[in-house]
Amino acid sequence: MHTGISSTLPAPNLHVFHPRRASFMCNNSTLNPVVSSSAAPSSTRQHLSNLEKLLQKTNQTGPEGVVKGCSNGSVETKGKVLLERLNLSRIWPEMSAADDMSPRNLNRLQRLLSKTMEYSPRNNLGSRWREYHGCHDWSGLLDPLDENLRREVVRYGEFVQAAYHCFYSNPAMSADEAPLPRHVSLPERSYKVTKSLYATSSVGLPQWVDDVAPNLGWMTQQSSWMGFVAVCDDKREIQRMGRRDIVIALRGTATCLEWTENFRAQLVEISESDDPTQKVGCGFLSLHKTPGAHVPSLAESVVDEVQRLTEIYKGENLSITITGHSLGAALSLLVADEISSCAPQVPPMAVFSFGGPRVGNKGFADRLNEKNVKVLRIVNSQDLITKVPGVFIDGRLKQDPDKLEEEQRNESFARVFNMLENNNPWAYSHVGTELKVDTKMSPYLKPNADVACCHDLEAYLHLVDGFLSMECPFRSNAKRSLAKLIDNQKSNVKQLYTDEALSLNLERRDSFSISMVSCLPSPSR
Repeated sequence: MHTGISSTLPAPNLHVFHPRRASFMCNNSTLNPVVSSSAAPSSTRQHLSNLEKLLQKTNQTGPEGVVKGCSNGSVETKGKVLLERLNLSRIWPEMSAADDMSPRNLNRLQRLLSKTMEYSPRNNLGSRWREYHGCHDWSGLLDPLDENLRREVVRYGEFVQAAYHCFYSNPAMSADEAPLPRHVSLPERSYKVTKSLYATSSVGLPQWVDDVAPNLGWMTQQSSWMGFVAVCDDKREIQRMGRRDIVIALRGTATCLEWTENFRAQLVEISESDDPTQKVGCGFLSLHKTPGAHVPSLAESVVDEVQRLTEIYKGENLSITITGHSLGAALSLLVADEISSCAPQVPPMAVFSFGGPRVGNKGFADRLNEKNVKVLRIVNSQDLITKVPGVFIDGRLKQDPDKLEEEQRNESFARVFNMLENNNPWAYSHVGTELKVDTKMSPYLKPNADVACCHDLEAYLHLVDGFLSMECPFRSNAKRSLAKLIDNQKSNVKQLYTDEALSLNLERRDSFSISMVSCLPSPSR
């Protein structure tokens, strides 16, 4: 079924419809309940639900009910009824009723569903670049979300997408020889890749796994390509950003051994630390520190490359930005800690993490704060991965400062709490500043989206691009295309938009359609 408006309502006939907003309110259809302005959010959700019911009813009438066998008058009548029932002013309330029917606004949905990428304005950061890089912990920039910061966060998320795409285009690594150089298709032409990064697991799968499933291939390899280091080498972009930026991008979990390391969640001491209370997850530390047969450890590679680049560009304004998703978000914190410990005269360093789990305890969080490592955690409130590992003792109380302050007035409670925090091997703590988004606030995603969708990186970028403030969680002028979101999470996108995408004959992009035959799916994709 085609739901495109242009197929039922030719542009020359649009002038015959000039309904007033009052006409919508007086319509007795169940699709147009009269709702006060204070109930706008619930009205929008009800309206979108009614849209899906409308589409289902229209599907039952058969294709002949669209255009075939109808005179021009009946087509216009059907088009008018459909437009009034769509009532686009409830989705974008700042539009006037007359504007709802204009070709410009009716084409907006088609632009969002197109494969053409459109971005928020990329303004000159100039002297404020340190502020956007977290020198004041992004104070005053998150609620409402500053448009320049939104664009920067999405931009760094796309570096992580590039890491995913590069890995899945050729995930296998030879166990007998050093890996060949890789080509990474960056979203930014102003950056060039200078180093590939690899992560190695210190554990192996038991022999019976190979006996039961001998064709898992790269899913069982010990070392895997994890990401890259890139540096901005475009003069205009350096001038826009106010400095030369070094980016370290890390993908999420993909192989069986990486999943195994994820579940090794017991806290262990950091070997370089003199403070025994500073601890991180055993599995994360293993992937960070273990060298492979033909590749150095992630920690060694990243420190060597950062030292090399800072020496080359000595005397310039430099910044280091580390970004990752899921497992990559966890490793980003360990990489930041490693660089700040081993590299002398480190430039300002910030971590932009998407859907990251907890990595260490409160001692580790304090360690990063002391080293002035700035961390912005982008968290979907529906994403379960951001709530693990660890027990409720630390996380629940930290989320409620008033309750913590009240209870710590009790001296005996404070002693018990500190004992549990210092000695409990599961007392994890988050690091940095939080930017919280919510799947349920997107007008395009189903409110009951599954776990994979809530953790999907493209869904994160969609939510960040739409986020305005806690009072208005999704802006009406969001620009990011829905094409990739529908490609990745079609079952979690509302039917109205998947049907419209089908009518536009959207096909998967070859560059994003990675064959995964005979491979286990990864929810981190």
